[in-house]
Amino acid sequence: MATIPADIPALEESLTEPTPEVVADVARLEGDLVVLGVGGKVGPSVAGMAARAIREAGVDKTVYGVARFSDPAARATLEQYGVRPVPADLTDDGHLAALPDAANVIYMAGNKFGTVGNEHFTWMMNTYLPGRVAQRYRESRIVSFSTLVTYPLADAATGGSREADWPGIVGEYAASCVGRERMFEHFSRRFGTPVLQFRLGYSIETRYGVLQEIAQAVHDGIPIPLAMGHASVIWQRDVAAWAIRSLHLADSPPRRLNITGPEIVSVRRLAEIFGERFGREPRFEGQETGTGYVMDGAEAQQAFGFPSTTLADMVETVAAWVAASGPTIGKPTKFQQRDGAF
Repeated sequence: MATIPADIPALEESLTEPTPEVVADVARLEGDLVVLGVGGKVGPSVAGMAARAIREAGVDKTVYGVARFSDPAARATLEQYGVRPVPADLTDDGHLAALPDAANVIYMAGNKFGTVGNEHFTWMMNTYLPGRVAQRYRESRIVSFSTLVTYPLADAATGGSREADWPGIVGEYAASCVGRERMFEHFSRRFGTPVLQFRLGYSIETRYGVLQEIAQAVHDGIPIPLAMGHASVIWQRDVAAWAIRSLHLADSPPRRLNITGPEIVSVRRLAEIFGERFGREPRFEGQETGTGYVMDGAEAQQAFGFPSTTLADMVETVAAWVAASGPTIGKPTKFQQRDGAF
């Protein structure tokens, strides 16, 4: 049975709670950790969990969280977990050079939404900047957040894309993300830097994500498009835990790892389940195509085991949050997009 968070502080507390495996892995990690781009949706969970795990392990390490910190509340949230905020603009060479040295780096900076019409900025953030970061932290080990859209649309019936599959680029955002991976790969090969390409499916929590969007649409009577009829999802606490633990899997040349739950979920079935919870009939438009941005997560599950949060618990938690009119981040995933335009 899922524990339903009562409010945002309780939610954030649950998302940063380290698993025993994270505590053990942090204890044997050598050196400090810097999280670059900590101000995004997932970054506070990663940095906060790492800092909490260090405290529980009783070891002497520092977690640095790097972002512009235009929102003072974001900085305060990190500080309460013991993360040391470092205000910086990663695109400024002076700021980049002045960042604290750290043996371990989790790279989370990037640009997705607003790519159309501003493609040059997306390429700078997603391809040029990673090359600069890879040179700055050439002596570190790096987990670089990547995305499932580096793959082509895959057949859900055959289990989704696997790490060895060739990239299938649809749109400039996806192309720039393949560029990010290639930059880290180039400098990993050049300097011997251990790198792991963290190919994340859709991270889920109550305030945003595929499940929240489907649940909200059912609750509000909004038709749900079915052309993208399946999705790969994983709870954000598990994303944070696996990102930290992935530091031990970094290698040169880089290793690629699909980060997702064991199921490929049906959008129609999710809507029907939420409809049962809310006592409302879901509305649909279009038909399933059979393909989508879906991944096979077997390699991650072999490395880490199954996620600590099951799909059933995700559904229950999100349904309760939506039914209670809980606050949202207000940033749709656009998971329905099949043309790569974000």
